[in-house]
Amino acid sequence: MHRPSKFIHDNFLLENTFAEELYHEYACKMPIIDYHNHLPPNEIAENKIFENISQIWISGDHYKWRAMRTLGINEKYITGSASDQEKFQRWGHTVPYTMRNPLYHWTHMELDRYFGISDLLDSENADQIYNETAQKLSTEAFSVQSLLTKMNVESLCTTDDPTDSLEHHQKLSKSDFKTKVSMAFRPDKAIFIGSDSYKEYLNKLAQASEITIDSYDSLCDALRNRVVYFHANGCRLCDHGFEHMYAEAFTETEVKTIFKKKHEGLYLSKEEVLKYQSALLLFLSELYHEFGWVQQFHLGALRNNNSRMLEKLGPDTGWDSIGDFQQASSLSKFLNTMDSKNKLAKTVIYNNNPTDNNMMAAMIGNFNDGSIKGKVQFGSGWWFMDQKEGMIDQMNALSNIGLLSCFIGMLTDSRSFLSFPRHEYFRRILCNLFGKDIQNGELPIDMKWIGKMVQDICYNNAKGYFEF
Repeated sequence: MHRPSKFIHDNFLLENTFAEELYHEYACKMPIIDYHNHLPPNEIAENKIFENISQIWISGDHYKWRAMRTLGINEKYITGSASDQEKFQRWGHTVPYTMRNPLYHWTHMELDRYFGISDLLDSENADQIYNETAQKLSTEAFSVQSLLTKMNVESLCTTDDPTDSLEHHQKLSKSDFKTKVSMAFRPDKAIFIGSDSYKEYLNKLAQASEITIDSYDSLCDALRNRVVYFHANGCRLCDHGFEHMYAEAFTETEVKTIFKKKHEGLYLSKEEVLKYQSALLLFLSELYHEFGWVQQFHLGALRNNNSRMLEKLGPDTGWDSIGDFQQASSLSKFLNTMDSKNKLAKTVIYNNNPTDNNMMAAMIGNFNDGSIKGKVQFGSGWWFMDQKEGMIDQMNALSNIGLLSCFIGMLTDSRSFLSFPRHEYFRRILCNLFGKDIQNGELPIDMKWIGKMVQDICYNNAKGYFEF
């Protein structure tokens, strides 16, 4: 049974008239630059039409999967053999139990913004909503490209391995699709020498680069080859996901010997792995600087905690969490090494542990040298932190220790084409922060200037920083 609801209303999350004015008059009209996500470029190029809401909304979304598992829903109805409608029914059953989790807000914002459905999803109306959305999704108006246009997405960057052909990006660049679809170079598999599949990966990289990789030097040649290729196809960003930065001391002889040992199938110590990873990261970072790219580092996730489920379902299926790694010293050493060579590229650093917020906000100030506005950025609340309190904590730390006015704002970091209302969510939270300060007398009632700051954070700063 449908229940009329105005839960997601015009002033949702906006607590006073100042916040309302900032959002409606300044923030909401700005286009979206989504500079980091995991959307499949082939589905954008093909302008895919999904059969139903489970395929576009539940498949691949480990945020939803974790909530369903916590509620005691069998894996059959999450990643298993159940029908798409059965999976959606179980998600509908789960949603009322997600109150105070950001999933509750996101779910209803996405239903409203894409499908015009303002009802609160639950087990009673799940079938009706499933059928209603399936009808809409079957039309051209709900194709992937139409959904991106509907959300006013000006540009986005997918995340792509060095071995990728970029054929889908090439197809898009020749199309009349108005959203700019670029890519971010993600060479982590080339760095993680401790992986059991490392040699197999190097074979793929050798094939893509047409360079035989039988030494550390030839690996570097192959990676340079792929950076050149990505750059020629419009890439201007890279991305890395590490537990912590790699900044061990090493010699060239040590690194070449470590590669040779791996190539011959010999055991590597933890120290050797860290030395190698530090060397290759520095090599790549110098390349990024040479080509004028922006480098991004996502730090602090403790991945693949549940070995039984990892073996059953594979990585990126909902078994990762916040890590408590020591970050400051290695991050400082890495940034200082690059800065000392005058080869520090524009850098965005994201942390996954809220205890590191103030440290991160302070660290970026050490390397903002006046050469570029906001050269080193403390990135938006990421993964477990991309919820209301996480965003507020990140912005408060940046405000207190740095300049929030130079912040490049939000991204989705998502695999879902229905995730773009997260930008609206962020913008409402941002406007409410400023609105509360104005009401409290902590900021002047200068709506024009503060409105400009809001627009800069929502769009203009990213536009200038990434030169899109």
